[in-house]
Amino acid sequence: MIAAERVQLVRRGLSLSYATLAYNSLEGLIAIVAGIAAGSIALVGFGVDSVIEVGASFAAIWRLQSDVDPKRRERAERLTLRTVGILFLALAVYVTYDAADALLGREAPDESPIGIVLAAASLVVMPILVRAKRRVARQLGSHALEVEAKQTLVCTYLSAILLGGLLLNVLLGWWWADPVAALAMVPLIAREALEAVRGRDPCGDHCS
Repeated sequence: MIAAERVQLVRRGLSLSYATLAYNSLEGLIAIVAGIAAGSIALVGFGVDSVIEVGASFAAIWRLQSDVDPKRRERAERLTLRTVGILFLALAVYVTYDAADALLGREAPDESPIGIVLAAASLVVMPILVRAKRRVARQLGSHALEVEAKQTLVCTYLSAILLGGLLLNVLLGWWWADPVAALAMVPLIAREALEAVRGRDPCGDHCS
């Protein structure tokens, strides 16, 4: 790859990472506040996931800024994978505990129109970011950036699960749909976390 082309790809990747960072920061703040107000485990869990996505975006930005130095690039690949993986494992434990506690205590969440709008908006925004970020990651040959894009894809799935749980609570009065939706998020989060923690030796420019 010509150096000028790589620089252009890095700039595009940085723009996408900054866009993801901004959106997830706003998404996380709204989800956590709305989730606490409504007593929604799924919505709070979604907000915490967004906060972790912010951390993943920072890691991706550091990875891209380290692109010019092969040694720094390799170190950034490893740290990005392990850090994101550990954070997502912590999220899986948190969501499992709170959702199980809500089910056992039969804690019914209030309706959350804000949460419904937020989840629907994320279902539109996230797939667009995923496609663009994957394209840049593959062209740069970065496994760490691929994983970070997959985390954004997981956020899309979580948005769909969250939206379903909130709508069932509003339309049918199924209070248990919210914690069950939260528990449904756990396998997705845990799978991505374990893959990242295992690392898969970063291959830098040698990735195809």
